[in-house]
Amino acid sequence: MDAINGNNATDSGFLQVSVVAGDTMKPLQDARVSISYSGEPETDIEQLVTDSDGQTDAVELAAPPVEYSMEPGDVQPYAEYSVTVTASGYESFNVSGISLFADTTALQGIRLVPRNVTTLAGNIVIPANTLWGNFPPKIAEAETKPVGQPGEIVLSRVVVPEYIIVHDGVPTDSTARNYYERFTDYIKNVASSEIYSTWPDATLRANILAIISFTLNRVYTEWYRNRGYDFTITSSTAFDHKWVYGRNIFENISQIVDEIFTNYLSRPNVKQPILTQYCDGRRVSCPNWLSQWGSKALGDQGYSEIQILRNYYGDDMYINTAEEISGIPASWPGSNLDIGSSGSKVRQIQEQLNLIGEFYSSIPVLIPDGIYGERTADAVRAFQKIFRLPQTGIVDYPTWYKISDMYVRLSGIAELQ
Repeated sequence: MDAINGNNATDSGFLQVSVVAGDTMKPLQDARVSISYSGEPETDIEQLVTDSDGQTDAVELAAPPVEYSMEPGDVQPYAEYSVTVTASGYESFNVSGISLFADTTALQGIRLVPRNVTTLAGNIVIPANTLWGNFPPKIAEAETKPVGQPGEIVLSRVVVPEYIIVHDGVPTDSTARNYYERFTDYIKNVASSEIYSTWPDATLRANILAIISFTLNRVYTEWYRNRGYDFTITSSTAFDHKWVYGRNIFENISQIVDEIFTNYLSRPNVKQPILTQYCDGRRVSCPNWLSQWGSKALGDQGYSEIQILRNYYGDDMYINTAEEISGIPASWPGSNLDIGSSGSKVRQIQEQLNLIGEFYSSIPVLIPDGIYGERTADAVRAFQKIFRLPQTGIVDYPTWYKISDMYVRLSGIAELQ
């Protein structure tokens, strides 16, 4: 059946839009955001304006009943919306096909370019989720790669890269564009393209771990570079994962990735991350691989993520942790930073938040004295609100790395200003 729009949906989800200036990466205040059904672009159903952090409110929109996404069926389980953004001095931009599930929050980022500046990206049309659309099935590969062959590059340890290069097509398509994508952004994009955000938490985590491990295998073995290509991974489901330039992601998927992005799957006495292949398990059968729909059923039965993974990959599959994260100024201190904490790690967070606050004005300016007081907690809470993390005011593992990530993203830009 055709895509369901809000006219015949009975449940609702939420959509939040964030807008930054492509030339400075600063949030754009007072950008005008129009939301319409993708099938009816001429009819605006919401008109929003971004705040000082470049964000709209999370607006409630109609979506199909959540039950549609719980079993394979012949009715599309998500609504599709279009967003058009305009701002003074910038080219307007449109994204269509934004997917919205019931009871979840979709996050859509927009980067506007100044008027009269040529951009290669153009407007964005998001294709169907791979569980709904028709995409080539994965070409089977061995789950580990032979290493040590003459001329072959293999990393000495598992490292989470700062960036990966995504080839937007099959490997041999020389006309396809390469995109530099931050590792966590890539994982969030793929997970939002290939699974349903309404599924049980353990199911989401199992699938995300499979995506991370597969990706880190490509990184660790330099799989494509060893074959003469200049990229890390492709957007082809036949070879790798489905990645879509500029697509929306989902808040719960984003939060899970921020928690577990350094984890991967391994077997005893195997150094490289396992190339964890999977399929939908309904239209495509893949013995000894994870079944996406099957993992959803196991999540419904109360299986944990490792129980789900071992159900498909065997009892000798383990969750491991990468030894290093590239581009991060300092590693996680090992315990939460909260009111009463003090020392160099607190000072580092305060200094990083001050730089991020040059871009996001709702983050209060801090005195970097190394003392975690109420004002530091307020600044952390403001940061967590902007980046859709639980607003605890505590620097936990996901918050630490998200602050570090944003600091790295913005520090080079700040130096140029």
